[in-house]
Amino acid sequence: MKSIEINTPNPYKVLVGGGLIAGTGELAAPLVKGRNAVIVSGSNVFPLYGETVRESLEKAGFSVCCYVYPAGEKSKTADTLIDILNFMAEHQLTRSDAVFALGGGVTGDMAGLAAALYQRGIACIQLPTTLLAAVDSSVGGKTAVNLPAGKNQMGVFSQPRLVICDTDCLNTLPPEVYTEGWAEVVKYAFIHKGPLQQLLLQARPEEQIGEIIAECVKIKRDVVTADEFDQGARQLLNFGHTIGHAIEKCSDFSWYHGMAVAVGMAMMIRACRAKGICDEECLNQAELLLKKFGLPADCEYPAEALLEAAMADKKRSGGTITLVLPETFGVCRLKKTAFNELGELIALGKR
Repeated sequence: MKSIEINTPNPYKVLVGGGLIAGTGELAAPLVKGRNAVIVSGSNVFPLYGETVRESLEKAGFSVCCYVYPAGEKSKTADTLIDILNFMAEHQLTRSDAVFALGGGVTGDMAGLAAALYQRGIACIQLPTTLLAAVDSSVGGKTAVNLPAGKNQMGVFSQPRLVICDTDCLNTLPPEVYTEGWAEVVKYAFIHKGPLQQLLLQARPEEQIGEIIAECVKIKRDVVTADEFDQGARQLLNFGHTIGHAIEKCSDFSWYHGMAVAVGMAMMIRACRAKGICDEECLNQAELLLKKFGLPADCEYPAEALLEAAMADKKRSGGTITLVLPETFGVCRLKKTAFNELGELIALGKR
């Protein structure tokens, strides 16, 4: 088992290893004063791991109730959030109790936000079951739900009390859900030079999945501890996300998040290469890695529609938006960009 300390003002650990989910109760009990717990999970994940987590929590002395929502991004709404909060109130959770987010990014975001809001904040333990959630969304404290205007428009920063990443859970993922997680892994390789790059360039990187997850978490740890509230360097983690979120919105959220981010990265790299911002190596490595992990590099939506969708992005500030521009493999920079320039980049990135 690997243990990574996240040194925010309220520090917590990210545990990475096989077979961890069966020990959830034992690992969480010392961190939660109360003994009431609610498991929040999607209808696809709860049948796989819900009873394992419930039994572990009950063995550790918790009284457990379970909220299961219809799986998918379309459930990530304010209505579902209110339903979770009402469920917690009906089961009389107190400020000393805890929420256990069992699932992927949608579950982690919604359960984390519900925990942050309920009685002004109770403990949240993240139990990521997808690669995307393990390397990215379960760590760092961003919690949110979508609004009709766009993705993640309602949310707060609220760090979890603990993250338990059981790598065995990845074995039950549908192929497309497993594949989309590699987009966030590739993202880290493009914003940070280090061991992750060499791990991904190996013949069979998936054989070292625990090491890859740990390296991603370490990169995110360093970025988040330097800029917890996303005012500066943390925005590097948004590489590929401005266009990616626009693709999700254009598709009415039928695109997987990771697939959309992969296209967002590819389009931005192609555009920056065309403008002389990034070098040839950056483009070559992007093409190599996206192909290697079975990720898409383009979408069917016209540049005009993507720009219109991007204008609702929460990273917008007045008439500008902060973009992550790649320069070479492992080095990106932030730039405040007018929307007409973003439109030019999107058009250049299409093929």
